[in-house]
Amino acid sequence: MKTPTDSTRRSAVYLLDEILGEGRLLSELLANGALDRLEPAERARAQRLTTETLRGLERADRLLKRHLRKPPALHVNNILRLGTVELCTGGDAHGVVNEAVRLVGSHKRFGKLKGLVNAVLRKMAAEGPAAWQELRIPRLPKWLRAPLSEAYGNTAVAGFEAAQFAGAPLDLTARSNPEAVAHAVGGTLLATGSIRLTNAGQVSALPGYAEGDWWVQDAAAALPARLLNAQPGERVLDLCAAPGGKTMQLAATGADITALDNSTNRMKRVIENLERTGLKATCVTRDVFDHTDDGYDAILLDAPCSATGTIRRHADLPHARDGAEIGELIALQSAMIDHALTLLKPGGRLVFCTCSLLPDEGECQIEDALVRHPALKIDRDVLDQPGVEAAWITEEGGLRLRPDYWSENGGMDGFYMACMRT
Repeated sequence: MKTPTDSTRRSAVYLLDEILGEGRLLSELLANGALDRLEPAERARAQRLTTETLRGLERADRLLKRHLRKPPALHVNNILRLGTVELCTGGDAHGVVNEAVRLVGSHKRFGKLKGLVNAVLRKMAAEGPAAWQELRIPRLPKWLRAPLSEAYGNTAVAGFEAAQFAGAPLDLTARSNPEAVAHAVGGTLLATGSIRLTNAGQVSALPGYAEGDWWVQDAAAALPARLLNAQPGERVLDLCAAPGGKTMQLAATGADITALDNSTNRMKRVIENLERTGLKATCVTRDVFDHTDDGYDAILLDAPCSATGTIRRHADLPHARDGAEIGELIALQSAMIDHALTLLKPGGRLVFCTCSLLPDEGECQIEDALVRHPALKIDRDVLDQPGVEAAWITEEGGLRLRPDYWSENGGMDGFYMACMRT
């Protein structure tokens, strides 16, 4: 791995300032071009530095507290946090300290703090690596930890936190022949059919990328489309389709797929992914509630949610959010379920899913939907899938996936899904 340059560290600090100071998500920043001026390898390193700092933020702050009378301004603090995480996880002391000093020194307002940054990080280089290992695994912020502890218990939440701190391997879904794809990329074929790689490197350089043999998709995220089990010739609607992983899964079945999303930019990604893989779907950019075509055999609704199940891949989310939007999301999900049901033909099926760990965005949604629609039935038979374990099946008949599942193999995203029939 190449040593980060001044430009990659400067970019990482900018990202940290935006995430921790402005509450912006990393995905939003990247989509808006925050790293476009960097070369691809530099972009990857800047993202890695940002993510690693966010994962180790609690440890970094605990160590820095030993050497600071009070935290400095956020920008300076983020330079110190970045340097601390690098130094404590094997970074070259000379390069890390010198570049941190240059970063703060080039700032018009904070240049006078060069001496402080130099002194603190030199102490960190000497004492930090050993002390780092003695600290607890960083905890999730209270806004998220409290409801998760209530739902799952502290032991399970500690497992979620361990999964987030460890990060996530790269999972792929094959267009066809997953065994051949696993062999080609040097990955492991998981029990559910996904391919898992560790230390994958540059994704676009992997065998089969240009040919569209596979796409990146967490193993948990690949299961909802398998539950839907689209058949050749069926009319299938993929609601909230971007970035298109589930759309491609559905299209690969030979069904007649309509992919819908309300964002032009996100729909561009769906179209690009379909073109790369040579798969076909009708792509519609429209608000879900404005889509009134009906008579679908099956619908997949990957509803907007808190995305709390993706924390092992999106270390920024717990820090950029505070849970204030969850109430509105729950109401939106309920409305989307009700609307989706109006688009199904009699006897049709709807798979509802969210990448959330919060039961209010999963199990409770299905329980409430069954009350609102007495004729609705849960299809438990679809849960009989390769690799699906009995412990994942919930009381109401859905699947609850968690980051601490498969912990010995790298975990999985938190997800909830259930199949309903009219």
